[in-house]
Amino acid sequence: MSNEIMFTTISSKGQIVIPSKVRKKLDIKDGNVFAITEKKGLIVLKKLSQKLSQDDVMTLESIDDAWKEIESGKGGKANTAKFFAEFAKW
Repeated sequence: MSNEIMFTTISSKGQIVIPSKVRKKLDIKDGNVFAITEKKGLIVLKKLSQKLSQDDVMTLESIDDAWKEIESGKGGKANTAKFFAEFAKW
C-alpha cells in the first residue's frame, strides 16, 4: 500500500473516511486518538496510543521541525518517490 494514493470525501459534519486498507494496516478502531496538524493545505494525522509514547512525541516534534524548515526556505523539492520514502519514515 505504500505510495498508493487514495481518495476520500468529507461529510456535512466535517468527517472524513480513512480508507479500509489504511485502517487495517494501522489497526485503526473506534475511539483511537489522533494528533492532527495543518500547514498550507497539507493535513497530517498521527495515530497515537492512549497515552503519548516517547515515539509519538518524537514524531510530532519532527513534523514541527519539518514545517519550520519549509517555512525558512531550507526545504527542497523532491520527486514523488523520494517524498513518500521520507514520509514513510514518520
